[in-house]
Amino acid sequence: MTTNQEFDQVMETCRDLFEMKTKDYGTAWRILRLSSLTDQIYIKACRIRSLQEANEQKIKENEDSEFIGIINYSLMALIQIELGFADKADLTSEKALTHYNVQVKKSKDLMIDKNHDYGEAWRKLRVSSLTDLILQKLLRVKQIEDNQGQTLVSEGIDANYLDIINYSVFALIHLTSKQN
Repeated sequence: MTTNQEFDQVMETCRDLFEMKTKDYGTAWRILRLSSLTDQIYIKACRIRSLQEANEQKIKENEDSEFIGIINYSLMALIQIELGFADKADLTSEKALTHYNVQVKKSKDLMIDKNHDYGEAWRKLRVSSLTDLILQKLLRVKQIEDNQGQTLVSEGIDANYLDIINYSVFALIHLTSKQN
């Protein structure tokens, strides 16, 4: 299977969960400010790192579900960057999914470009390294948020979220290949 196919397969799983949760909860996430989404993603990344380091696990959810959560929350964050946060759940499930798909395409396009330039070097990375890179990106995002979105020479928040999505996809591809 090619990286593009693997990406699509991971995103199909993420999209299905996003769609089902949107039907269950509506788009209540629309009230979240960007910093709240960043913190939610940070919690998930910290849990993954904890699972990777711990000998014991008390909650049944595994790394896979946390990486899926990181992807979906990152896509929500990109939507919030585009639309701004709202005072209420102001999107239909269908409209939310349309925005979701636009952001997935941006993420995939970036992945294709970087894979071309880097020669799919991510395949040689460990899942633990991908987790650390996600945590690093999140700390960068938090710093940019603390700087009111201003950077001097660095890429913006959206570029970091796109990288977080792609690192999470790569981690899920690795985890899936270990299970097979």
